[in-house]
Parts: sequence; C-alpha cells; structure tokens
Amino acid sequence: MANKKSQTFHSVWNALADSPEEAANLRARADLMLTIATFIHESNWTQSEAAQRCGVSQPRISDLLRGHVSKFSLDALVNIAASLHKRVTMTLEDCDDEIAHA
Repeated sequence: MANKKSQTFHSVWNALADSPEEAANLRARADLMLTIATFIHESNWTQSEAAQRCGVSQPRISDLLRGHVSKFSLDALVNIAASLHKRVTMTLEDCDDEIAHA
C-alpha cells in the first residue's frame, strides 16, 4: 500500500481552490448566494416566482438554492440581488489565517 500524504486546510474553500484569491472569491460567492437564498425562503416564493422576480430561469434559481457556487459569478449574483432591489455592500477586512495561508 502506498503511503499517502494527507493535507489539512483551514477551510473548505482553501481545499477547493488553487490559490488564496480563488478561495476568497468562492467564499464571497457562497456568502452572497446564502443571503439571496435566505431572502427567497423568507419571502415564501416558489422557485418560479423567485425566477420571475430575479429575471432568471427556474433552473437557475434551483442551482442558487442548492448552493452550486461554481455556476455563479459575483457579477451574476450582484445582478440577481439588484433585481430584488437589494444593494450588495462589501467591506475589506484583514485576512485571517484561513485565507492568507491557503
């Protein structure tokens, strides 16, 4: 049996990403997706209603609600938020070890 070297990561994003920058982008998209999905759930909309309000297809809303991060860019998510009359705000914070040492 071959001796496999195991790796440990500070976050799932670091495990999935090839760089700290990509991990930060994945985290930002996931956070925004969760915020939009929460708004949709709290509004008690069906996926079809949400799609109509967001200006996207129902399968696109399904992808969002299922957390398929790889299917959405930050631009697409900002556009969806804007269609819901929501403004996306961002802050810059010092990196914690989780991102800085991918």
